Amino acid sequence: MDIRKIKKLIELLEESNLTELEIREGEESVRLSRVGPPTMGIQPQYQPVAGAVAPTPPDAAEHKPPPEEVPEGHMVTSPMVGTFFSAPKPGARPYAEVGKNVEVGDILCVIEAMKTFNSVQADKAGVVISALKENGEPVEYGEPLFIID
Repeated sequence: MDIRKIKKLIELLEESNLTELEIREGEESVRLSRVGPPTMGIQPQYQPVAGAVAPTPPDAAEHKPPPEEVPEGHMVTSPMVGTFFSAPKPGARPYAEVGKNVEVGDILCVIEAMKTFNSVQADKAGVVISALKENGEPVEYGEPLFIID
């Protein structure tokens, strides 16, 4: 990718309120991100009321969901933030199914980000032993998607 294009992308990022920008051209890609200045929010001022009792904060351990158990094996994670899709279109067969063999390079799913569908490929041959996301669910960068054994 041409350095002038990269400089122009940096200018666009600085002029906008975006914090991250990723561009792909063929096999080349550029990801730019920035950390904005800390925002200073207005803190509400509370006045004590005569005779009022301050509420006690709930125990955080009570409300935590139990940690998800992830099976042992090779974990395939999300390369980006977006929406997980297990099939090329609604009603179609999923790219990868639990119990099926996959080879290196086989498409496991697609992640839609900014109206672009990005395929996630198997980086290890084996059997898909777990699909950790449902069709249409949002995913974060680095979040586990599949377990291959």
